[in-house]
Amino acid sequence: MTANRPSYLPTEVNWDSASKLYGERDLGHRVGFGERPAVLVVDMQNAFLSPEYELGSDPGDLVDQIASVLDGARAKNVPVFYAQTYYREDLADAGVWAEKIPALRNLQQGTKGAEIHPGLTPKDTDFIVPKKRGSAFFQTNLAALMVHMGVDTLILTGVSTSGCIRAAAIDASSHGYRVIVPAEAVGDRAEVPHAANLFDIDAKYGDVVNVGDVLHYLSELPAV
Repeated sequence: MTANRPSYLPTEVNWDSASKLYGERDLGHRVGFGERPAVLVVDMQNAFLSPEYELGSDPGDLVDQIASVLDGARAKNVPVFYAQTYYREDLADAGVWAEKIPALRNLQQGTKGAEIHPGLTPKDTDFIVPKKRGSAFFQTNLAALMVHMGVDTLILTGVSTSGCIRAAAIDASSHGYRVIVPAEAVGDRAEVPHAANLFDIDAKYGDVVNVGDVLHYLSELPAV
């Protein structure tokens, strides 16, 4: 992609007009929360969370927002999954994706960049799901684990909104799960793709809500 604005991007985005159109076409209804949730933490690895890396950017308070969701989930023994992306040194297992995104070299297995951020260290009761592509469902055991646990609602957190969060939202919806995306608990390296993909997820694949809504829902779950 060139440094100049590509010709296919609009010069301005009229969100009010888009929202009105989608509402008139009967898109964007609420799916709501179910009864058996799980939390998925996507790619919260050092390489995505520091501008020192080509893949990274300043995460702001993203780590703290996700940590608050995890605290609420673990308090009610809600299953927590971590999707973690890493590749061998020559990136051969990244396939053609590495041709599109050479910066995937930041995620070589065994390097600091591929490690999960220390502020979100998994607990012994959590599940690590290694992945090689955008969706945490693609050729992983995530769906099988969720079926075994009787999950009906997936709370999606992590990065990036326009990439792996969107991919997981589509696949989770396709598998029949209620998809919930707490807006403050997902992030992207640029504002426009972040906003556009939250808008699209909310219109078609799940509910984009506030972290406070998720915490209230989790607090109301019966103790297990």
